[in-house]
Amino acid sequence: MDAQLQNKYDRLRELLRGYGSVLVAYSGGVDSAFLARVAHDTLGTKALSVIADTPSLPRRELAEALELGKQFGFAVRVVKTHEFENNDYVANPPNRCYFCKHDLFAELVPVAKAENLAVIVYGENASDIGDFRPGADAAKEFQARAPLKEAGLTKADIRALSAALGLPTAQKPQMACLSSRVPYGEPVTPQALAMIEAAENALWDIGFHDVRVRHHRGGANGAVPFARIEVAPDQIARLTENSVREAIVNRIKEIGYAYVALDLQGYRRGSANEVLPAQTAAVEKAH
Repeated sequence: MDAQLQNKYDRLRELLRGYGSVLVAYSGGVDSAFLARVAHDTLGTKALSVIADTPSLPRRELAEALELGKQFGFAVRVVKTHEFENNDYVANPPNRCYFCKHDLFAELVPVAKAENLAVIVYGENASDIGDFRPGADAAKEFQARAPLKEAGLTKADIRALSAALGLPTAQKPQMACLSSRVPYGEPVTPQALAMIEAAENALWDIGFHDVRVRHHRGGANGAVPFARIEVAPDQIARLTENSVREAIVNRIKEIGYAYVALDLQGYRRGSANEVLPAQTAAVEKAH
């Protein structure tokens, strides 16, 4: 490990020791898995990871996150969140993540108090600086800390350190919640998320891992659902091979989609925000 990376890692552990005890907002993704592991290694029983069981988290992700805790010996508790009872969340505005994270932290605060844990920490990192992240505003309201960012750790740093610690998440693809697949302004429903999850599972089972299935609705009153698939640009050719294409179309139509489209730009981070430059500024000002 080079000296600069070692210094960042040491700084992270120093921050965690300074907190004394932590509740880790855990999802099983690259960042939160690394944070959960280091918190456990640093603080032992004074660290507790908590994951939200919600329709926006794929069942596969939940199972893998729980298994990761067992594998590496850090405690994981499951809580239920209630964002789908919030009309502001269901309406799916550009700052939807604010309402989701607000609900999450509202559930975590009483757990932290009951377990006498001093600080809630979450997995924002230094690569996220400058991104449109309404959820970070909710974190500030609950005084949650982002030690990965404070230590200057980038996504590349976290992957490198995760590999050094033997975490299988080191090369895990980026994973955003299922609600991010629904275009802003279209209602987010558990039924839509179940369709998205099933469609993405179908692609995973065929061997596509950097995938998103964007959930759109057309026709009269938006009654006709169609899927817009994003895969890694270097996998587009494979997806369009006749046998693969036919298998995907058949499976996704079985799920309930009337049409299946391929995004020729391929998967890219934040594609849902590409239509939002003006709205984003307004949302940032509001929160």
